[in-house]
Amino acid sequence: MFSPVRLVQLSIFLYSFHQAVCKVEFANIKCVTLDPEFADFDYCYLKAVSRTYKYLSLRVKLLETPITKIKINVAILQRLNGYKPFLYNVTIDACKFYKNQKSNPIARYLYSFFKDYSNINHSCPYDHDIIVEKLPISHVNTQVTKVLPVPHGDYLFHSNWYAYDINRAIVDVYATIS
Repeated sequence: MFSPVRLVQLSIFLYSFHQAVCKVEFANIKCVTLDPEFADFDYCYLKAVSRTYKYLSLRVKLLETPITKIKINVAILQRLNGYKPFLYNVTIDACKFYKNQKSNPIARYLYSFFKDYSNINHSCPYDHDIIVEKLPISHVNTQVTKVLPVPHGDYLFHSNWYAYDINRAIVDVYATIS
């Protein structure tokens, strides 16, 4: 049995070791419009400004506004002989979530990845383009290593965006944690 002092020392060592070796890298992003009459991606890309500053940006032009009913299905998948479910696969009613963000801790964690870099910061209706601008890998790295540590590997953040219960778009972000 560990003494309380040994347990604290072990915890500090494991935390320090994890922080020293974990690094998140974006590998790819794919944005697909399933209903081009409803929404269209102006841009969707990763950019490496330098070895230490890399970011993700996307902009969706909404063509039928205002939108008053939005659901988002998010699945985090890990590559193990193909992509397999890992940790979360949830569907979130975005309009309800934005009214009370404390109601769903999983949605709040997933939202924390991009909320400071997006204009998705209010409840329905949406009558403007949806933008995620210059989401830096350093912010994602903090979320994945300090907030909720994730094991090393290749991951896919897969999201389906529904408006009025019709799948309108898919956004896939590929990342590697090493």
